[in-house]
Formats: sequence, structure tokens, C-alpha cells
Amino acid sequence: MPNLLARVSSLNVLIIATAIFAVGSVAADESKVIRLSEPVQQTAEFEDFGAPLDESVSKVSLQSVATDGSSYVGKAVRINARVSQVCQKKGCFFIAQEGNSVVRIAFKDYSFFVPTDISGKQVTFVGEVISRDVSADEAAHLAEDLGTEAQQIKPGPVYEIVASSVRVPRS
Repeated sequence: MPNLLARVSSLNVLIIATAIFAVGSVAADESKVIRLSEPVQQTAEFEDFGAPLDESVSKVSLQSVATDGSSYVGKAVRINARVSQVCQKKGCFFIAQEGNSVVRIAFKDYSFFVPTDISGKQVTFVGEVISRDVSADEAAHLAEDLGTEAQQIKPGPVYEIVASSVRVPRS
């Protein structure tokens, strides 16, 4: 009988340890996603971050902005593109991609953030196209925030979009 009790006790410890490990693993996976901003509008299909998406803004392609940014500087644009990478520290910017064209998307007045798990999703955003110079130090800092050796961020003159709204699909 004492041997049976020892086996049952060992089995209970094993079951409890396995349950704690499983819960810890799930909690660890959930903690990888950072959501510092709540959506300002949401439906069953999407969440809007920043401001509700203004669909009256002229839609252009990301490729147009990337290749002919000077035509868009200072103008508001609405773009649908795939998120290739997101800042993994806060979700304070992302890299949008369409084909070989990539553009960094920052957020107006640093006033909102996107969830850090939206890489690969097709998002729609509205923002103003700007032209600026990225220093080597800033390029290295941005690459570090992405959590990779990001080739998309290089020093020099760039066109970026300062978004006022980002619509993220729920699927």
C-alpha cells in the first residue's frame, strides 16, 4: 500500500507540473503580443487604431508612393498593403510592403500603436506622406526595434507615411 501511495503521489506531482508548464507556456506566448493601444472602432471584421479610417481619402498604391514619393509629399493617402514587420518593442511603427516596394509607417504624434502580431496581414491605413533623412544610428535603432537585421531600413533620404489611422483585419 505505501508503494501505491508513492506512485499516486508522484503521478499527481507530474500532472500538476505538466499543467503548470502548459499554462506557463500559453501565458508566455500571449505575453509576446504587445497591445499598448485599444482600437477606436471595431467590428467583427476589423479594428481601427488611431482614428476611424477615413475612406474618403484618395486611395493610392504603396508602390506609387515608394517610387514617386515626391508627388505625394504633404498629401493624405489611403493605402492597402501587407505588413512585413512590426516594431516588437511597442508596435510604434511597421514596414508596409507591396511587391518589392517597402515603406515605413509611423503614427501621428506618436499617439497610438498597433498590436505587435500583425505581420503578414493586409492592412489599410490613412496618413500623410513625408520626406526625411534617416541617419545610420536611427536605421540601426529601427532595425533593432523590429527584432531583426532589417534590410528595409537604410540610412539616407526616404519617403515615409505618418498614419492617422490603421485598419487591421481580425482574421
